Amino acid sequence: MKIAVIGAGSWGTATALLLAHNNHDVVLWTRRPELAELIARQGCNEEYLPGIALPKNVSVASNLELALTDAQALVLATPSKAVRTTCEQLKAFYRANTPLVLLSKGVENESGLLLLDVADVVLGSSNAQAVLSGPNHAEEVARGMLSATVVASKNPEVATLFQELLSSDSFRVYTSTDSMGVQLCGAAKNVIALGAGILAGSGYGDNTAAMLMTRGLAEISRLVEAVGGESQTCMGLAGMGDLIVTCTSRHSRNRSFGVALAQGETLASYEAKTHMVVEGALASKSVTNLASLHGVELPICETVRRAVWEGLALDEMISLLMMRPAKPEFY
Repeated sequence: MKIAVIGAGSWGTATALLLAHNNHDVVLWTRRPELAELIARQGCNEEYLPGIALPKNVSVASNLELALTDAQALVLATPSKAVRTTCEQLKAFYRANTPLVLLSKGVENESGLLLLDVADVVLGSSNAQAVLSGPNHAEEVARGMLSATVVASKNPEVATLFQELLSSDSFRVYTSTDSMGVQLCGAAKNVIALGAGILAGSGYGDNTAAMLMTRGLAEISRLVEAVGGESQTCMGLAGMGDLIVTCTSRHSRNRSFGVALAQGETLASYEAKTHMVVEGALASKSVTNLASLHGVELPICETVRRAVWEGLALDEMISLLMMRPAKPEFY
């Protein structure tokens, strides 16, 4: 098949590699012509995934029409804040009902829509859309390290299609029909990971990290259930699996930014230095706004939001969380 991967960041590039190794013809699209030229000339994406050679069946384009011409499936791998604008650009060339899988993780802040719903509003063809999420750091997937993920769609045939396109001996793909739960897990775990980084950067240890992850998972589960997803999804790869890796890994930009924030760095300077979007910072706003609409308490996510956007100090964060009224563990 010819498959277009829209977004040439680290995860988009790693996904292009997965598809190419399964003998598909892949067009990797970037909005930056200079990056497309550099990747084509060097044979790898040194800016986002250094040291990983791209196979011959991966081509690079900065022209959307060229990328989508005759494409039989699409992978959308832009930052969450760019999903709507990218879909609006895609609309002129997108053929209705072309299978699309979304790799972006987040909730649109302005509308409160999950990103798969944003794609549906702009492109239509919701019955052909899926979302992929899991404990998948691009650096490790690209190097063939054992990994697993889940692809979710309300249309089981679409989920199965992307399962077949992406599965390999080192990348195991499971399917789900709970696209809502998978999306929310992917968005909210970034907020918890940012909080984990703040605590790590402030000298807290393993007990604190375990507490944060466990109670963070409880928050995610409450929100998933409130919006109509399945709480069991939170115990799987998109929930617990992704939460663990994002809160603990040196590859995690959300955790790394939390560490940097605790040590005085700003969001703007961190993103300028790394050339990457800190999805947890954006999600701390959109996820807590969504929770407020549904009357769900997310004390950890709310405290992280205030730390990122309002300069809430660490001692105030700790006090707000630890001085809350005592409750049963499950409520």
